[in-house]
Amino acid sequence: MSRFDRLKKNYKGPHFFFFLTIEQLISYIHQNLIQFSMKLTTAFVLSMAMGANAFAPSMPAQTSTALNVAAEPIMSRFDRLKKNYKGPQVVVSSEGLDFSYDDFADAVANTDYSFNRNDVVKGTVVQYENGGCVVDIGAKSSAFLPTQESSLFMPQGATLESLVDLDTEMDFQIISEEDENGQLLVSVRRIQYRQAWEKVIAQQTEDEVFEAEVVAVNRGGAICLVEGLRAFLPGSHLTGQLPTEDLIGQTLALKFLEVNQEDNKLVVSNRRAVVEQQMSNLSRGDIIGGVVKALKPYGAFVEVGGMSGLLHISQISYDRIEDLEKVLQPGQQVKCMIIDHDKVNGRIALSTKTLEPEPGDMLTDSAKVFELAEETAKKYHERMEAERKAREEATKDIVMGLGDSLADLTSDDEGEDPLADVSDNLDSLLS
Repeated sequence: MSRFDRLKKNYKGPHFFFFLTIEQLISYIHQNLIQFSMKLTTAFVLSMAMGANAFAPSMPAQTSTALNVAAEPIMSRFDRLKKNYKGPQVVVSSEGLDFSYDDFADAVANTDYSFNRNDVVKGTVVQYENGGCVVDIGAKSSAFLPTQESSLFMPQGATLESLVDLDTEMDFQIISEEDENGQLLVSVRRIQYRQAWEKVIAQQTEDEVFEAEVVAVNRGGAICLVEGLRAFLPGSHLTGQLPTEDLIGQTLALKFLEVNQEDNKLVVSNRRAVVEQQMSNLSRGDIIGGVVKALKPYGAFVEVGGMSGLLHISQISYDRIEDLEKVLQPGQQVKCMIIDHDKVNGRIALSTKTLEPEPGDMLTDSAKVFELAEETAKKYHERMEAERKAREEATKDIVMGLGDSLADLTSDDEGEDPLADVSDNLDSLLS
């Protein structure tokens, strides 16, 4: 016997169509299809009948568990906690009161709370919590103030208790919609931010000198705190110092260079403020000390109190200078006289030749010139004053002489036209 015949002979399970002949197989499939179609028809008829009965008016409405759950109202977090609470129940008597708890609930439900995003409302901090504090703003639920929204600037190590006081009424800005418990998020930082920009714009309009504290430094300069806003101080506009860690905590005089609220950009200058303050106290003829910073073919730049003044080569000495480096050196302490200044642009023109006791002393003995600078400057001013008076007297004499000449001419030819002869001569020439 073949392997298939042995398996067929020893098989004890149900017999399927693969043991049937072709004719038996076709008959089996035909009978089963008829039975399956009858079962399907019966099931369809029953389902249609049940569906019709469900919509019949005489039968009570039957709903499933899922429908019952969907029909229940949505419960708030408080209602769910109240429903699941299994602890002791406290019975509170409402005797002696002119309203009940139901009346209070109805009053709360009928009250219109018009709190919208970005509204500014009055509120009081009633409790500190982890990550913020609870604020009473008169709504159904207390509002919440996050720590990061409690102040425009938070110093290192500052706590929420040091920034916001309990039981103190202040302004808060609503920054969110109500959550499922009716709670709103509020902010103090955004109100302070808006007020700070208003003050900064007003200061820029007045263009006055103000003071600010340095809170950080970087390679390009320093960061100053102006009305709670971070302003950038470029290193090139820092007078007499470098942007190092030693600068942190210092208070500097500043003026605005750029104010752009849209880009949240503030740029300030210490040099401009210092120049303006010092220029207001300077005048022509003053003697000031400085340090030579750089030499150029046309002169030397001298730093005077944080300002850069030009000592032109023609103003160094009355004698001709062939080599400037033999007269001045970078880093040398000098004394100069202010001969001109531009307060708007912070420019100063300096001179040392006006301080020379004798012409050429800057080339032979500059130390003597600086030592006698005040005395020489006094003599220079006296000489200039004498020359000014002499020029005034000379001008006065000229004017008086012209006046006398005109008076003599008028008295000699009184009643006659002094230009008559000239007119006759012209007429004769023309004829």
